[in-house]
Amino acid sequence: MATPLTGLQHRDVGGGGVAVMAASGGGAVNQMDPSSSNQSSKKQSSPIHIFLFFHKAIRSELDALHRSAIAFATNSHVEIEPLLKRYHFLRSIYKHHCNAEDEVIFPALDIRVKNVARTYSLEHEGESVIFDQLFTLLDSDMQNEESFRRELASCTGALQTSINQHMSKEEEQVFPLLVEKFSFEEQASLVWQFLCSIPVNMMAEFLPWLSASVSSDERHEMRNSLCKVIPEEKLLQQIIFTWMDGANEVCIFHSIAEDKVIFPAVDAELSFAQEHAEEESEFDKFRCLIESIENDGANSSSSEFCSKLCSHADHIMSIIEKHFKNEELQVLPLARKHFTPKRQRELLYQSLCVMPLRVIECVLPWLVGSLTEEESKSFLHNMHMAAPPSDIALVTLFSGWACKGRPREICLSSGTTGCCPARAFLESSNGCNPSCCAYNDMTSEESGRSNKRSNTTPHQETKNHGSTRSKQSCCVPGLGMENNNLGTSSSKSLRSLSFNPSSSTPSFSSSVFNWETGISLIDTEGNGRPIDTIFKFHKAIRKDLEFLDVESGKLNETNESFLHQFNGRFRLLWGLYRAHSNAEDDIVFPALESKETLHNVSHSYTLDHKQEEKLFEDISTSLFELCELHENLDTCDDSFRNYNELATKVQGMCKSIRVTLDQHILREELELWPLFDRHFSVEEQDKLVGRIIGTTGAEVLQSMLPWVTSVLTQEEQNKMMDTWKQATKNTMFTEWLNEWWEGSSPSSEEASQTDANVSQGGDVHEHEALDPNDYTFKPGWKDIFRMNQNELESEIRKVSRDPTLDPRRKDYLIQNLMTSRWIAAQQKLPQGRKGETSDSEGLHGFSPSFRDTEKQIFGCEHYKRNCKLRAACCQKLFTCRFCHDNVSDHTMDRKATTEMMCMNCLKIQPVGPNCSTPSCNGLSMAKYYCSYCKFFDDERTVYHCPFCNLCRLGKGLGVDFFHCMTCNYCLGIKLVDHKCREKGLETNCPICCDFLFTSSAAVRALPCGHFMHSACFQAYACTHYICPICSKSMGDMSVYFGMLDALMASEELPEEYRNRCQDILCNDCDKKGNAPFHWLYHKCGRCGSYNTRVIKVDPIAPNCLN
Repeated sequence: MATPLTGLQHRDVGGGGVAVMAASGGGAVNQMDPSSSNQSSKKQSSPIHIFLFFHKAIRSELDALHRSAIAFATNSHVEIEPLLKRYHFLRSIYKHHCNAEDEVIFPALDIRVKNVARTYSLEHEGESVIFDQLFTLLDSDMQNEESFRRELASCTGALQTSINQHMSKEEEQVFPLLVEKFSFEEQASLVWQFLCSIPVNMMAEFLPWLSASVSSDERHEMRNSLCKVIPEEKLLQQIIFTWMDGANEVCIFHSIAEDKVIFPAVDAELSFAQEHAEEESEFDKFRCLIESIENDGANSSSSEFCSKLCSHADHIMSIIEKHFKNEELQVLPLARKHFTPKRQRELLYQSLCVMPLRVIECVLPWLVGSLTEEESKSFLHNMHMAAPPSDIALVTLFSGWACKGRPREICLSSGTTGCCPARAFLESSNGCNPSCCAYNDMTSEESGRSNKRSNTTPHQETKNHGSTRSKQSCCVPGLGMENNNLGTSSSKSLRSLSFNPSSSTPSFSSSVFNWETGISLIDTEGNGRPIDTIFKFHKAIRKDLEFLDVESGKLNETNESFLHQFNGRFRLLWGLYRAHSNAEDDIVFPALESKETLHNVSHSYTLDHKQEEKLFEDISTSLFELCELHENLDTCDDSFRNYNELATKVQGMCKSIRVTLDQHILREELELWPLFDRHFSVEEQDKLVGRIIGTTGAEVLQSMLPWVTSVLTQEEQNKMMDTWKQATKNTMFTEWLNEWWEGSSPSSEEASQTDANVSQGGDVHEHEALDPNDYTFKPGWKDIFRMNQNELESEIRKVSRDPTLDPRRKDYLIQNLMTSRWIAAQQKLPQGRKGETSDSEGLHGFSPSFRDTEKQIFGCEHYKRNCKLRAACCQKLFTCRFCHDNVSDHTMDRKATTEMMCMNCLKIQPVGPNCSTPSCNGLSMAKYYCSYCKFFDDERTVYHCPFCNLCRLGKGLGVDFFHCMTCNYCLGIKLVDHKCREKGLETNCPICCDFLFTSSAAVRALPCGHFMHSACFQAYACTHYICPICSKSMGDMSVYFGMLDALMASEELPEEYRNRCQDILCNDCDKKGNAPFHWLYHKCGRCGSYNTRVIKVDPIAPNCLN
């Protein structure tokens, strides 16, 4: 056994609060918790704190919904209708919450802190997919099937897990960053913009629900927070608190209003959804065209710019004109015919309320500004008549905004209602309630169309009339969002901002940051990137996740064998996923963070790994309880009911882990995978793969390789193994791989018990074919015996000249060829050997040996073990290979050992970890047994390195050691940053000349990259301080060199030597220079080292300069 190497200003309310982040951006931050007693007063007073109340309300709703779904799954008398209403409400609330984050919070954060927001926006898309799957299940024909209830509960649990994890990550990473990077005023502005991005009709549901979801104290605290967020305008605060107490955009929102308000009311079968979708698509293309021109910059001429924009704008106008004509012919006549004026007003008001406040503030002045005065008064009158009494403050605000579209110094609202509602509201909170005649409201619909056909945008109109704002008689407040320097403008699809629970789920595809989410994850040239190997594990993870999700539905069948099989498959996935996530956390993510432009890009994924580990632990605990319940099942109903409830819970948890990991993997492939192509060379990727493999032990590789290759095509397997062999080209990995595949063939049936699709034996030939040494000369003993001396010498020369052979392998073959005549002669007498086996008393070493004779502990001076090995070369019994080599004229190949003798029963038997004799009752030969090295050790902690293909002292790769693929040696985990020297250990110790790679003594690394035994170093360092190979200093010599400085300063040379100068070469810095004459010590003028050598002596040099 060999030994591895060791060794803006804040309001006066307490400030905005600051959360301390790690300098690299990758460290964890303290999670914000509204109920935590140790939160600072600064953090509690931050406007961002209000988001914690949003999260608490969402968590409460999710928890109640999941409990209801579980009750629905376990009780056949529970109806689904109440659940459907809650599902629709939750989707509506959460979608608008996410959309507002994507539109306001994340763009602002991305300006201050890079590489954080994208991940959370991708998570929103993933959560949208989960909602889609849930509602697909609800709309399916499965409701009458028995499995529907359990599947619905599982999907609800998965949704709860995914959203809870997402919100926890936001509280741990995003919210502290918002508090740290934004002033109090900026935080308040962000929260206000967030609220103004939610449609008006949704705010009327959102705020009462939010208020009812928190305690009275929290409701009071939330109200105080809103007072700091809402501009100090009485009208705006009245609107928000009334809601809370429970009482390109224009074209797209116009389409939304028609699809969800007008058309369903006029005729359920009447729809222009296809035309609206086409128009939205054209607007998206128009936006992309503008972005592409902006990205081109100087490369795009102004004439080309105008030509492209005008052409596309004309195309959009022609589409909209055609669409409007069709609606005016089909829709408006029906509305005038079938609806009373009152119903027409209600439809007008409802279509206005599907827009957020920030959009309405721009739309109303633009709309009114393009109408005549009479048309404007008619529009405002109808709006006042349609609004419910509880919306008096809101409709007053709308009226004031509309008046800003008129350049005259009059209030249109006072002409239609008999008084100025804004002034009346400011004077008293009751407003005006005049009675007026009804108008034909559909004229407003037609007026809106003329505005859409005009070339003036709402933003332009607002700007044009901004100069007259102070002169307006109607003095309602604005939202205060005109001067927004937080960068929260968004190009997000606005159709998804207004969501009707009864409609199909809107697309959540956000283009907030114009990210390239359509990047191909496959190398189109077919060359393959080394880093692709890491992501091939995702394919295997997905397969096992699918197994857990699908097969967990069978757990309620109380099948014991299936339960054990399922438990084994789960633990295999857990172990391999843990190895994969640890490799990412310890190697891949730090490599990404080391690039300056990629700071913070991986922290969210590290948080994912922690949450997913907790999920695995919860499933493991539940499976253990399920196994215990199964063992204690009896005929009573309670035990079966408890078992079924727990099985349903496990099924839901398996669905949750599948959904969570699926989305996590997908986000990695969309966000992180492309970064390696952009920021890492092939050589750097190779090194990363080598480091990952180098921390993976032999036992993990034995489980991992069949697990991964079972889901890959033959071509993918070949590419993966080629990458691994390239990364491990300096090691013995190929040799270990071939030994393992050959050794695992007989037991492939056992390996397939846990996974019918994984077969270790079936891929033996494939992996053997990948070994370039398979076609080298490897003669057997029978071949050698038939050779004459000339043929034998010829084969030795052939091996010596073979450039493909590793030097160690070459030495091994030549040595065995030279001694092969004697070995072959020994094996020529098989009958005699059989006789010795049957009559083993005369066999050499056929007796127990003791490591401690007094205590009767079996072993030898080298190892403690309960068996002896039968050497394949001489068929004699020895406790270990050292005992054999000490008394023999040849060395023992322990890997060729096939037989052992138990020293308890003296029975010779096939080598293995336990004695096969019944009398020994399965006696263990040692605590550690390696089937590759045929090595036993009963005292120390040992592991087998598949890259050294040797057993070494330590806890294992990835624990306290890793294998450096360049040095080809196992190094302490603290020596990750060391000086690599290719195959640096495959040499002899410069002191004792023992081969270092297979040495059982401890080895020490020198700063120069060379090695020697630790004991040899201790003895050598007593008299020398330079490396015996390269002559560089073996450590920090500053103290010693300081002593020499003092010595040189105190010495006075004879007169004839004082002016002499010597040319020197420094061994430490490899620079030439000169130094004053001295018989022993010559200081380098560049690095200050005395480790120098004299290369020339000048007879006289009055100015000796270094």
